[in-house]
Amino acid sequence: MSNLPDKARVVIVGGGISGCSVAYHLAKLGWKDIVLLERKQLTSGTTWHAAGLVGQLRASQNMTRLAKYSADLYVKLEAETGIGTGMRQNGSITVALTPERKEEIYRQATLARAFDVEVHEISPREVKDLYPHLDISDVVGAVHLPGDGQCDPANIAMALAKGARQLGAKVIENVKVTAVDDRDGRVTGVSWARGEEQGVISTDLVVNCGGMWGRDLAARSGVTLPLHACEHFYIVTEAIPGLQRLPVLRVPDECAYYKEDAGKMMLGAFEPVAKPWGMDGIPEEFCFDQLPEDFDHFEPILEKAIRRMPMLETAGIHTFFNGPESFTPDDRYYLGEAPELKGYWVAAGYNSIGIVSSGGAGFALAQWMNDGEPPFDLWEVDIRRAQPFQRNRRYLKERVTETLGLLYADHFPYRQMATARGVRRSPIHEHLKARGAVFGEVAGWERANWFAAEGQEREYRYGWKRQNWFANQRDEHMAVREGVGLFDMTSFGKIRIEGRDALALLQRVCANQMDVAPGRIVYAQMLNARGGIESDLTVTRLSETAFFAVVPGATLQRDLAWLRRHARPQEFVVITDVTAAESVLCLMGPKAREVIAQVSPNDFSNEAFPFGTAQEIEIGLGLARAHRVTYVGELGWELYVSCDQAAHVFEAIEEAGASSGLKLCGLHALDSCRIEKAFRHFGHDITDEDHVLEAGLGFAVKTAKGDFIGRDAVLRRREEGLIRRLVQFRLTDPEPLLFHNEAIVRDGRIVSIVTSGNYGHFLGGAIGMGYVPCEGESEADMLASTYEIEIAGERFPAQASLKPMYDPKSERTRL
Repeated sequence: MSNLPDKARVVIVGGGISGCSVAYHLAKLGWKDIVLLERKQLTSGTTWHAAGLVGQLRASQNMTRLAKYSADLYVKLEAETGIGTGMRQNGSITVALTPERKEEIYRQATLARAFDVEVHEISPREVKDLYPHLDISDVVGAVHLPGDGQCDPANIAMALAKGARQLGAKVIENVKVTAVDDRDGRVTGVSWARGEEQGVISTDLVVNCGGMWGRDLAARSGVTLPLHACEHFYIVTEAIPGLQRLPVLRVPDECAYYKEDAGKMMLGAFEPVAKPWGMDGIPEEFCFDQLPEDFDHFEPILEKAIRRMPMLETAGIHTFFNGPESFTPDDRYYLGEAPELKGYWVAAGYNSIGIVSSGGAGFALAQWMNDGEPPFDLWEVDIRRAQPFQRNRRYLKERVTETLGLLYADHFPYRQMATARGVRRSPIHEHLKARGAVFGEVAGWERANWFAAEGQEREYRYGWKRQNWFANQRDEHMAVREGVGLFDMTSFGKIRIEGRDALALLQRVCANQMDVAPGRIVYAQMLNARGGIESDLTVTRLSETAFFAVVPGATLQRDLAWLRRHARPQEFVVITDVTAAESVLCLMGPKAREVIAQVSPNDFSNEAFPFGTAQEIEIGLGLARAHRVTYVGELGWELYVSCDQAAHVFEAIEEAGASSGLKLCGLHALDSCRIEKAFRHFGHDITDEDHVLEAGLGFAVKTAKGDFIGRDAVLRRREEGLIRRLVQFRLTDPEPLLFHNEAIVRDGRIVSIVTSGNYGHFLGGAIGMGYVPCEGESEADMLASTYEIEIAGERFPAQASLKPMYDPKSERTRL
């Protein structure tokens, strides 16, 4: 007789720490009829052999919030469930062997302070005091986080599972989910098998916590879950006499971490070139298994470790372990509802930080499922960032050879992936390459980031100071400010929204007035119920029933999902991704009009072609749709050209622009121009957690038009007043650089972080943006303060402005 129910409110697939955490947190919220199915035994995939490091500091405030939540939860679980979690907060030390790494970890220390994580920069001698076994002869710096620690991963998963059971959840082992059933675009149930027994559980909600099995399970439902298993190595020594409790130690310059446990030492590796595993799928019988040893692969790490910690030379090796873990194309895990199938949720792909992540991730996903929206900005781990092509297994195999090692590589700004490149290319890619383009990659798109001069190497030389392309960016930036530049922005996401009810949908999801005349372009935000920004886009009305939306390439899947989710069943509206149909060439700068007039007979005067409008034009021997908008703050047009004509139009513009000094420009110059103009960047300056009024975008909100998503939150915030405001900063010292996550210091106290930064070549200093608390304050109060930006522990004076420092009245866009 089966102990499996016929129906459930939610079925969780996978009994590792991720699945157990989701079950626990849903049960904590009072959910009933929770069923967790594990194909073999709890923890038998990856959790059981995880190293169990608990580091609180992550790359963003919300990821740090989740990691801190995990650490606090693991401390409390033992008292709640009676299962020992092995959690001890013995701290962690990260040491730097190079000046570049010292700069990185000191920047991380600044970030930790901004996030209220206790951190101390310590000297090599202080490292030796805390870790007497270490050779510090070449250590140049270190940071110590006393609140970090280590734990027993399998016991934590068991404690979470017990906690879920105590609250009524069913946790059932040795049941394999064979399929997630669906109908009409939403989940209807789960098919399962146990030996000869088979059945179906009827449910509207499934959570894929399948780890390295998760990708193939998702693919059977048409869901993109890009991850791939890699071999992960560590050794555990025999007991070492006299070895006392020690902090967790990370030596990223040697790709190594160390953990003392019960008088033994664990040495783990994140080697630069990893070994993918399971190309043909994970074996059916895999359960508490390990992979064959590969001492040759691990030996370079071990050799450095013996020099770093000489006692290892005489310590016997008790265990040489090689176990698989899943890694993703960008080293960030996946959370949220899959855009392809309603009711299909994901919590998987933890990139060897699953233990510290899963407590917080389970909490966040449970809140998201319960409330219908995430508890705070989770875009960096949102499943909607995944691109459909990324389910390609060859792509994943090649990419994860790199991403495992990147966990301990130098996290230099602008660092580009080296593997699995060239998947998506503009029709003029080869033209740009021939003219010196150095490419970066976003959402699979190859994009010209900067153009090398003749004879200059076409490679990045990474560092925390001015990189080898800084002068190239300056020349491109100034060409846009003083002459004319041409950008290839084919990677823009492009969406057609058309049909009888297209306008009704857009009026409901967009905060601006969308009922405009055909040919008008509307800058708008799609808001959530809290007034947070779900999407930042332009929408062009093509006809009474057809609209054309332009979004960042990285957010295309998210934006498509949001639009489709809010289209009502009775509405006649078709939403189509047309990104690949058109190239986009952006002609920008005060001389843009004189160049475009040479290749087109159309009238580009202000009277005939005002700002914020679009027209079909003749250009060269072909046709294009010209949009008079800008993301650099200058006169210019975005030219939407069918891909078959893109090369011709490019050649015609290039030839016509020669006499005007036309310069090809890359994405780095685009970003430095936009930040001078204080244009917001989605995912950094504006997120679903940032209120549209506090982001300074109230001009694009028209509450008088009638109801739309977020309208009540806008009216409420207008009445109650702003809590914080987005401010633009310029460092008065022209030398330092800003990237993001530097600390904003107001009157001597850290109040926030820089959300995005670049160099303002026209303004003569680094420019950053960030939110400053302002409750009950006037603009004059805010600007009367003294501001500094802390970079790697050093503070630099900064000017602050609530208006764009460059062209505050936007006169240049209307030249």
